[in-house]
Amino acid sequence: MLPILLASSSSYRRAILAKLGLEFEWASPNIDESAIANEDAEGLVRRLSQMKAQALSAALPSKLIIGSDQVAVLGNLILNKPHTHERAFAQLRASSGHLVIFKTGLCLLNTQTGNMQIAVDDFCVHFRVLSDEQIHNYLLLEKPYDCAGSFKAEGLGISLFTKLSGDDPNSLVGLPLIRLVGMLANEGIDPLVSGSFNLTNTMPM
Repeated sequence: MLPILLASSSSYRRAILAKLGLEFEWASPNIDESAIANEDAEGLVRRLSQMKAQALSAALPSKLIIGSDQVAVLGNLILNKPHTHERAFAQLRASSGHLVIFKTGLCLLNTQTGNMQIAVDDFCVHFRVLSDEQIHNYLLLEKPYDCAGSFKAEGLGISLFTKLSGDDPNSLVGLPLIRLVGMLANEGIDPLVSGSFNLTNTMPM
């Protein structure tokens, strides 16, 4: 079995992948995540997921590399990680009372064979109508500035919604685990048969 490498420095993705009980390493791919002209949200996360996996393939060969990327979509607007309180506030105010679709790209690259599996998973979030006070207080309490859409669904962010819908709740947090299990099965890996947990940082952030 080839070693599994998660091409991400995200603690959220590491925690999700750890659910499978498989031994894996992780490293930051350090790529340019800017969108290109006329690129839609699905094309963006598909391309970046692939780029993240490929970015580590030369330096770390003979591995199964997992790349993933996520954006939130409000109408025709792509909501990236806000990084500041002001941008997070603007995102949540715009999302109030509306549907936001999270698109999460996933790529599994076998660097030994060159085989690459790519998918995009959608997850829908229906927001409550939120007051400015509620938004401000939420941001002060949870500070979700490194999260696409400006919330943490696994925490207090759940109070912002009226409904969630999708195939895999893990996708909302950042890694479509159900799709990944299927991709790993195509590479002969079954977490119910070969599970053994370990977490190693292969490269410095």
